[in-house]
Formats: sequence, structure tokens, C-alpha cells
Amino acid sequence: MSIDVKRELGQAKIEQRMVYESGNEMAAYAAHQINYHVMGYFPISPSTEVAQFLDLMKANGQHDIKLIPADGEHGSAGICYGASTAGGRVFNATSANGYLYMLEQMPVQSGTRFPMVMNLVCRSVSGPLDIHGDHSDLYYALNTGWPILMCRDPQAVYDMNIMAIKLAEDPEVRLPVLVASDGYFTSHQKRRVQTFAHRADVHAFVGERPPAGFPMTLDRENPITVGPYMNEPDYINNCYQQSMAMYRAEEVYDRIRKEYFELTGRDYPILDLYRMEDAEVAVFLMNSASEIIKDVVDQLREKGIKAGSIAPNLIRPFPAKAIAEALRGVKAVTVGDRADSYGGHGGNMVNEIKAALFTHGVKDTMVISRIYGLGGKDFYAEDGHNMFQFAIDAVEKGFVEKPFDYYGHTPGDPAKAPKRVLEPMKYEDLRTGLITVTPDEETGKLNVRIPPLRSLTKKPKRLAPGHGACPGCGIFSGLELFFKGIEGDIVALYHTGCAMVVTTGYPYSAHKATYIHNLFQNGAATLSGVVEMFWERKRRGELDELGLKDDFTFVMITGDGGMDIGMGPAIGAALRNHRMIILEYDNEGYMNTGAQLSYSTPLGHRTSTSNVGKHQGGKTFHHKDTAQIMAATHIPYVFTGAEAFPQDLVKKAAKAQWYAQNEGLVYGKILITCPLNWLSEDQDGSTIIEQAVNSCFFPLYEVEHGVTNITYNPEEKNKKVPLGDWLKMMGKTKHMGKPEYEEALKLFEKEVERRWSILKAKHENEFL
Repeated sequence: MSIDVKRELGQAKIEQRMVYESGNEMAAYAAHQINYHVMGYFPISPSTEVAQFLDLMKANGQHDIKLIPADGEHGSAGICYGASTAGGRVFNATSANGYLYMLEQMPVQSGTRFPMVMNLVCRSVSGPLDIHGDHSDLYYALNTGWPILMCRDPQAVYDMNIMAIKLAEDPEVRLPVLVASDGYFTSHQKRRVQTFAHRADVHAFVGERPPAGFPMTLDRENPITVGPYMNEPDYINNCYQQSMAMYRAEEVYDRIRKEYFELTGRDYPILDLYRMEDAEVAVFLMNSASEIIKDVVDQLREKGIKAGSIAPNLIRPFPAKAIAEALRGVKAVTVGDRADSYGGHGGNMVNEIKAALFTHGVKDTMVISRIYGLGGKDFYAEDGHNMFQFAIDAVEKGFVEKPFDYYGHTPGDPAKAPKRVLEPMKYEDLRTGLITVTPDEETGKLNVRIPPLRSLTKKPKRLAPGHGACPGCGIFSGLELFFKGIEGDIVALYHTGCAMVVTTGYPYSAHKATYIHNLFQNGAATLSGVVEMFWERKRRGELDELGLKDDFTFVMITGDGGMDIGMGPAIGAALRNHRMIILEYDNEGYMNTGAQLSYSTPLGHRTSTSNVGKHQGGKTFHHKDTAQIMAATHIPYVFTGAEAFPQDLVKKAAKAQWYAQNEGLVYGKILITCPLNWLSEDQDGSTIIEQAVNSCFFPLYEVEHGVTNITYNPEEKNKKVPLGDWLKMMGKTKHMGKPEYEEALKLFEKEVERRWSILKAKHENEFL
């Protein structure tokens, strides 16, 4: 591979140290050296590690950044915006749909001219869901008013993050800056990286704090109005000023990168031109692929072909004039876009390059557009040769035979079309008649009769055993137990999470019933639409021809933190009272992205974003009581359940179905184990869950028409155990038994006892 030795070794004026780290680690390392004031964040692969590394450094006392876990990416963007208006330095990192979820906040940040730095670890935008690297999220950023710096390797991630804050805060710019790297290529790739050896040198370069004179909300002598309502003349003037600041950013960046070169010996010109001085054919690629193409250039040069490559280090503002000049003598260039602008006859980069050539009078360079590398599809040297071949063919023919196409896709083969593997479950097997639910006319509550559980074992499982869950995962045993209490057909919607990911690896599915997927934040709204369409089409008689024997039961499955980012739509669905069930499996974290804290994670628990160290003892605030929140919406039925108490859970499932089919929305929460991230033994799951209930951390109860009923009281059965006995069973909480964490344990115990006492009072008084 082509290596710039001078860049690798450096000619630095300041002391540097060599590390061997990934792109995500270097983004965090740069942030900790800058020592930002605030980072608002929310986990999403592959950017999650940035917050994880910073939290681990925080636990060890390596920086003073206030890390604020948001309820979703939209919330994290709001945290960052608010913090930036208060005059400090602000940092964030995100990817893919997370970036899109915060998208409406991006123009607000830039339009009001408050600096910050955000790392976009580029990933495919779903649907369908794909978590690997391409530039489909990056292209949404092009019109948000943020300067965008590009990073082809972990060294660039570190360097660009150092330069980004200086660019953002420059008085001529004063805009938030996006630092883009390739997910799973650069973000997780380990490389040699040179860093500033001393934080003082970083601060000397970027400045200790934002320049004086920045407007901020904390200056009582100069109060300001942030984001006023504007009429047309004022708004267009504001946009013009922002536009001019964006174009000035190119010149300011060029000045900053020269200063950085003087300090470190590493240079990042606006365009990285490789052997372009006399090139006749060229390839334009961005980020990680742009390094691979340099090998191909060398190989073609050895064959006498005058090849060269272009890669931008800055794409906003777009360096149109520099690109046009670089291509002025080139006969043909292939532009590779790692995302499509559907219907635009090419991706964003190729169309902007064509516009640049036209604007600056370059008429003879032929341009070939190819969409490549989507969904993280690898890019190898032979792919680079093919990219050049498109340009070589155009030169030989004198015209471009196919100006736009995809590269690397394969034609569909009808013989390989997905085939049904699992036969639909029979209605008769699902509607056993063994469970009866009858309303009590006096109390208004439901009387439920279930047979011995062994008689329900013949009921078919709704999920096939071919899923890819971790050993000991409690999700599917818990879900299947709940489904034993559901009679007849279901339509299930799954939020993104472990239960979704491990059951739907294309082209296979473990779901025997109809399955829908939507993202965390909008599952409840999506299923609401399905429910109302069902009842409306039934009202119109349009479903009679399908021969439906009974009504569907509509169930939304959420977990892995899905009731954080999805809380708003869930409450909206509850207030509208759609006839559906929301079932949350609570594994106390965002387990599908690597065990980050969620709002359901209890106080003191160790996660990858609530680490344990000298300066931090796990999660610093109490867990969310989702069941009580949902009960406050006055829906017909709310319950909690646990696999360790099977009869209780099956009864509640039967009640849930009746209410969902006859009255309105039901919310249920079941506690399930995650041995991988709880650091517990696979076989101990049921015991750990039982102790969580017996310690009163996870009480079993129901709220039926607003009346609370504790369905299992460990005190009455003389089975109550100290909270610490439950915590000892998991590796993630063993530290809480140590003297230095005694105060946190007492706070946790006090809160659990307080909530348990309130619940008992509600149980004893139907009006509470």
C-alpha cells in the first residue's frame, strides 16, 4: 500500500507520541485532550464507541467533560444546541438513522451560528436495516449548513477533530463542524496514530476557550434572543450571512491546516491529489477507499497509463474551483459515490463535480458516475482497477457509453428467490380454548382461568428456534411464555433491538406470524396505523374475503432501551387508546449496541457508558418506572411480569389480549436476563429474575382501570431478600458491595423501598 513516509513519521515542532488505535478511539482521544465542556449523546452503531471511550476515561479521571445520555438522537442534538448557546465547547457523535433523527436540529445549530463539533461515523441509512458503512447519511448533511471535514484513516480522525474546533470557533466562520469517517472501516480499524503528547500543546493550538465576544445565554449584562421569528427580508439576509461564512470556511480551513502542518508535520490540503500532475485518467473517491486507489494508480503508472486520484479533505464548502483545476487536463474521470441520489442520475459528488467543471469552463473531461460500496460492501484493489477501466474505455471510445450505473451489484436470480421455510401456524392450534377471560360485572375487572401450564406446551411457538440470540438470552423464553396466554393470530411489530436483529437475518426469518419492523422512535405510531387500518377495513367489509376467523391481536415488542427513544410515540398511542399491546422486555440497557446505559438501567450499574473507576461508580441516576408512566395515561391495563413467575405472566397476557381487543391500549413490562452484559452465568437467568422480584426492585403488579393490584408480595410470603443479595448475582454490580460504593447502594435501596411503599399504598387504596 502507498505510504507517505513523511506523514507517517512527521516533522513535528511539538512532542508527539505514537499509539495504535481505531478511528472511534481517536475521536474520543482528541475530544478528551480538548476537554470539551459537554457531550450530549445517544448510542448507535458504529459511533457508539466514541461515547464509551470517553466515559471510560471519565471514570478514570482523564477529563472533565460532562457526558449527558439523551433519550434519543433528537434529544442529544437538543442538549448540544442548548449547551452551545451557553458559551462552552460541545461535542457529539452519531451515525445513520440517528443522524437523520436529529436532522431537523442541524440547520437550527448552523442557522443561529453556534459552534460545536460532531463526528458522523458514516453508515447505511435504513430501510431495510443495514449497519455497515457507506455515505448515505453523510449526503443528508450536505444541505445543513455545517462545514464537513473528511477522514480517510484513524490518523485523520484525530487530526481533523483537533482542527475542527478551531475552524468552528474562528470569528470568520462561527459554524458547527461535522467530521466524517467511514463506519467499521475507519471507526474500528486499528492503525498507528501520532498524537500531541501534551494537552497543553493542544490547547495552545485550539485556544483554551471560545474567543471572547461570542454571544451566549449566560451573559446577564448582554441578554440575547436565540432563534427569533423572522420575516422574509430578515431571513434571507441571515441565510446570506451564513452562506458567506460557509465559503470563508474554505480559506480559514486552508490557513488552519497549514498551521497544523507546521506543528505536526501532517498536512491535509483541501484536495488530496495523488500523481495528478499529468494524469489523463482519474478516479475520485472519498475517505477509506481513497487510500486503496493509490495502490492502483501506482500499478497503472508502471504499465505506462497516466493515472491519478483525487480525494477531498473538505466537501462543505465544496472545493469546486480546485476540483475543476485538478481535472482540467484529464480526459476522463470516474466518480465513485458511496450513496445514491435516487433519480438524480448519479450521487451528490458526481453531480457537484459536473457542475464545477461546467462553471469553470472545463469542457473536455468526460465524467463517469458509479454508485459503489453500499451497505459496507468492501472495496478492493481490483475494484479500483475497474473504476479506472471505465475511464480508460471512455478515452479509447471517445465517449461515455454508460454515464451512470451501480458498481458491485448482482442481477437477481429467480431460482434463488426467498422461499417460505416455515409454514403458517394453524388457527386451530393457536385458539386452544383452554384459557377463559370473563369480565366481572360488579368490579369491572377480568376473571382469568388458565389451565396447568403443561397443558399449554402443545401450543405452537410463535418464533422458530433458528434465531441467533446469545446463550442464556431471556428475551425469547420470556416472549414465548407471554404468547402462551395469547389466543389466535397476532401481528407483531418489533423495534430495532436484539429481538429484531437476531430473528430477521435476510433472507431468513424466525417469525411464524406477520412481522413488521420500524425504528425505536416510531414503532408505536406505526402499529397504531396498522391497527386503525384493520378496524376501518373491517368496518367497510373489505376483509371478509380473506376469511378471517377472528380479530388479530396487535403487539409491539420493544426493548434494549426502546422505551427511551420511543417514549413519546408510545405515550401518544396510549392517549389515543388504540387497541394494541406494547410489550417491553427490560434487559436494563441498550444491549443490541453493546450494553450502554438506558434510562431503565438502575443506579450504580456498570455499562459501557456508565463505567466504574476511581471517579465514577456506574450509572449516576435512578431507573425509569415506565409502567407507572404508562399507567398515568389512564389506559385500560398495565402490568409487569417475569419468566420466573410463569402463571402470573400467562394470566396477565390473557388479560392483555382481552383489553387490547375490546377496550384499548395495554402496556406490559417483563424483566429478562442478558447474561452477556449482566456478566452472569447463562443458567442463572431465572434465579436472578426471581431475586430481582423478591428484593422488590421489580415488583409484580397490574393496574386495571386505574386500580393497582400487587399480584405477588414477597413480604407476605416471607421471601423478601435484601437488594444487595440480588446485586451480588451479577458481575455488573459486584462493585456495589465495596465500601467505596456504600453510599450509592444506600441510595438505591432507599429508592427501591420508596417505590415499593408507594405501590403498597396504591394496592390498599383504589383511589391512589
